[in-house]
Amino acid sequence: MTGEDTRVRNAPDAVRVRATGDVDDTALACLREKIAAVLHRPGLPAVSGEVRLERAAAHHVELRWSCQAEIRVGADLVVVPAREASACEVADRLEDRLRSRSERTLRRTKAACGSAPPWRDGWPIGQPAQGSADRAGQR
Repeated sequence: MTGEDTRVRNAPDAVRVRATGDVDDTALACLREKIAAVLHRPGLPAVSGEVRLERAAAHHVELRWSCQAEIRVGADLVVVPAREASACEVADRLEDRLRSRSERTLRRTKAACGSAPPWRDGWPIGQPAQGSADRAGQR
């Protein structure tokens, strides 16, 4: 990989988009648009990382476009690979996978930071524990 065939573009929020091989500007614009749609939405923590788009030089390869995203969402690293026949298809595939994996990461971190489970008296404040009204009536 030489400096001539690699272009580095900066996307907002420290997500770099790199292209290797014969990649045109419309493919990069499509990819940047899809990444922005996934990563620039409310509720996501700080996002940084890199997305690499590559086009295979050999014409006999069935899936010529490949893309690899390594995005840090908060403290977690999300790695998403994708391979397709065209640039827009690989951008769509990457968008779907990146959205699902980032949402999964957020759900996992929010679940880890949640309150204690009900069997450890983790009921919300202001609500009686389950069964406490039944016990009060029995006394």
